[in-house]
Amino acid sequence: MTTPRVLPPSADTAPVARQRDGRPPVRRLRQRPRALFIVLLVISIAMMLPLLILLITSVTPGAQLDADRWLPTVFRWSNYRDALTGIPFWHYARASLFLSVVYAGLTTLSSALVGYGFARLRGPGKNLLFGVLIAMMIVPQIVTLIPTYLLFSRVHLVGTYWPWFIWGSAGAPYAIFLYRQFFSSFPRELEEAAEIDGAGRLRTFLTIFLPLSRPLLVTAFVLAFNATWGDYIAPTLFLNQNNTTLAAGLASGYFSKQNIPEPTVLAAGTFLYIIPVVVLFLVAQRHYVRGFINSGLK
Repeated sequence: MTTPRVLPPSADTAPVARQRDGRPPVRRLRQRPRALFIVLLVISIAMMLPLLILLITSVTPGAQLDADRWLPTVFRWSNYRDALTGIPFWHYARASLFLSVVYAGLTTLSSALVGYGFARLRGPGKNLLFGVLIAMMIVPQIVTLIPTYLLFSRVHLVGTYWPWFIWGSAGAPYAIFLYRQFFSSFPRELEEAAEIDGAGRLRTFLTIFLPLSRPLLVTAFVLAFNATWGDYIAPTLFLNQNNTTLAAGLASGYFSKQNIPEPTVLAAGTFLYIIPVVVLFLVAQRHYVRGFINSGLK
């Protein structure tokens, strides 16, 4: 009796066998990164398109702004000079930088301290207070802006930078939430070791918890800086023309001698206005992303 000879799988059945065991063919594995790269490239171009249009508009002569063409025939780089000299650009920029740095620094530290309290301390009503904090995250700022203005006007703080000092010292709900999520993951042994060494709560926070939260510190600082740098409503409402920020100065400063708006000069000033934010994000990008990962947000 002869035993049947088992033939090896043919070339046509081999791919089917590879698909049945749950492993996709090598060709599909190579095509998926390419397709993903193309999709991400299209999305990146779509997101960069407004910035590209802003850059083109900033070097377009005013007479060619309404022309039916993408690129101007002549690039007018003097729009940037007019943007710097048409308004007190550097004066407004210093005011914006001062307010943004001060508010971001105070918000980062105060939010870290409050988040540490919610994460590591015990007390009656803590969960209730944290629920109120979460509820404040969904309240738009515009809702509380007018009552805040009335409150500051009664204590004669309108026209000064004190509102930003007070807001920064009170912390930000979103940053407090991030710190609370991050500090909750710390092991209890860290605090016990600090207590054995004789450290109190504040010293434990400053020497152990705060240094370990460096990525989250950068994340909170960038978020608070961008919020203040890009804010237009609060400086317009609380400050005057002499000490206002660059956002408010750009919106009301570029007019010709005939009191006609100059959109090309405004585009040049706006492009200069966004450069610090882009540079800050590029410098802090690694810590910025790591801060969201360490906080437990997906």
